[in-house]
Amino acid sequence: MNPNSRNRCVLVCAAFIALFSIFSFRLIYLQAIKHDEYAGLAAEKHVYKQIIYAERGVILDANQEVLAHNIPVETIVADASHLNNWEAVIALLHNELGIPPAQLTEKLNSGRRYIVIKRGVSGHAASALREKLRSGNLRGIYFEHDSTRIYPNGSMLCHVIGFTDFDHHGIQGVEASMEQYLHGQDGYRFIEHNRAGQEIVPYRGQERPPRDGYQVHLTVDLGLQNIVENEIDAAMQQYSPQKATIILMRPQTGEILAMANRPHFDLNLRSEAKPEQMKNRAIIDMMEPGSTFKIVAAAAALNERKLRPDSSIFCENGLWNFGGAALHDHRAFSYLSVRDILIKSSNIGAAKLALIVGEQKFYEYIRRFGFGERTGIELPGEINGLIRPPQSWSKISITRIPMGHEIGVTPLQMTVAMATIANGGKLIMPRIVKSITTAEGKTISSFSPIMLRQVVSSETAKEIGDALRGVVSDSGTAAAAAVPGFTIAGKTGTAQKVDPRGGYEQGKYVVSFAGYLPADHPEFVGLVVLDDAHTSKPELNYGGLVAGPIFSRLAEKAARYLDLEPHEEIRKAIPLQRVEKPPPAERVRKTASAERVALTNASRH
Repeated sequence: MNPNSRNRCVLVCAAFIALFSIFSFRLIYLQAIKHDEYAGLAAEKHVYKQIIYAERGVILDANQEVLAHNIPVETIVADASHLNNWEAVIALLHNELGIPPAQLTEKLNSGRRYIVIKRGVSGHAASALREKLRSGNLRGIYFEHDSTRIYPNGSMLCHVIGFTDFDHHGIQGVEASMEQYLHGQDGYRFIEHNRAGQEIVPYRGQERPPRDGYQVHLTVDLGLQNIVENEIDAAMQQYSPQKATIILMRPQTGEILAMANRPHFDLNLRSEAKPEQMKNRAIIDMMEPGSTFKIVAAAAALNERKLRPDSSIFCENGLWNFGGAALHDHRAFSYLSVRDILIKSSNIGAAKLALIVGEQKFYEYIRRFGFGERTGIELPGEINGLIRPPQSWSKISITRIPMGHEIGVTPLQMTVAMATIANGGKLIMPRIVKSITTAEGKTISSFSPIMLRQVVSSETAKEIGDALRGVVSDSGTAAAAAVPGFTIAGKTGTAQKVDPRGGYEQGKYVVSFAGYLPADHPEFVGLVVLDDAHTSKPELNYGGLVAGPIFSRLAEKAARYLDLEPHEEIRKAIPLQRVEKPPPAERVRKTASAERVALTNASRH
């Protein structure tokens, strides 16, 4: 063979070998290396991943009363690539769902394969739409099972419970803080459609079922909450304050039994709520506590054994010049015992108690009572309050802080401080969540009382408690807080409102009363706070005259509800009847009404 011919054959064979090698490599590259990518692209034409949402967990009160649950609804979605008659589909959706045609056209023109048309459609409305789509042979519209959150009690406990968004994530309150337990774990399935847009069930892809959310049981008792809500509403009507807060707490365990704020909002109509209505003022509002804070100075002096309860302090006959500034009492007191300083609420006496203890030690007791730090309650947004260290104090701060000025505390912090006196000197972390369980009742997590520290000795706590009994007597500042048949211990507070621009607002006060019942073995601690209450006469705007009577009414009703035994000598004279919860039929009617409101509200979105 001619050498040239042989060379040409070799070159041709080499070319074919190279060409087939390239084809082979390309085939291997497409079939093996890029298989998953191209398979995914192909699947996108006919297969999509459908999320199966987990059922959000139920929120219950301490007695298994439902506070938040779900009702089934459907979400209407569209696949623009499957629509076979745009005009007919738009007309039908407009008629059945009330969505403007222009809005529907804009959504469908996006060309996406997953378009949310409307959420929260009731089962009845979805069934009617499904039937009309089927009879009209209209394709491209699909239905997904969903649920909407229902709050049977409307505005009750709104700041504690919170609410969810359209993606079923908690926004405020327990809904937000317990999100990891309530939300559950979403599942999914891969759905394949044929050219007509119909699901090919036998070829359904990988599927993972959802794990529903856990149940959250609160420490709140709905019966007590109802009492508190009624009393705070009555106070708003009588005094028209700018803001109000009432808290009930079990001092031995830290369990919050009831918590209410005003202004408030309906959880089922949350889109209509204003920002000021949505604030949980029990944990995010800072106030000067006024005379309720005097328990700290008295407790510090007694616990450090600087004084005894009957030790006498000269109260300057009502006017004392210290550090170049005058300090007044509401009455001219000469000598008062430590006990009487609390009973009579002497500013000068409290100031001298703090001076005897000393700045640094007094500051330590303020912090030991929990002021200046978050309480740790399972609610989002809690603030620390404002407590300045002694190096930032002025010359007169040591005389003003003991009477509850120059500091900022939250209502919950003040409640916890009073609970510390009630339970024998122990600072207990407040709790709003009692336990986490599955829907079948299996306990996932249970929360036990947490004692943070021993603030004062039990003996000191008893001495302060004995003095606080005198506050709620004819000789004290809170005689109107008394409850027939029971001994009450408590302290009034009246603080002039701080002006955000500096100084104080003339004629505006924050009045409060913090107390517990029964005084010898407390079942609950209560705090009543009214911001800028309007009274018929300025001289009536005091904690003992405004907040005290409110505490008396709610404490009496709470004692009846809890079946607390009155003192033996008064029992026959003042028989106490148990306050019953609303009958089941009434709660059912209320729940049904709330569900209708929620569905109506959901349809607006």
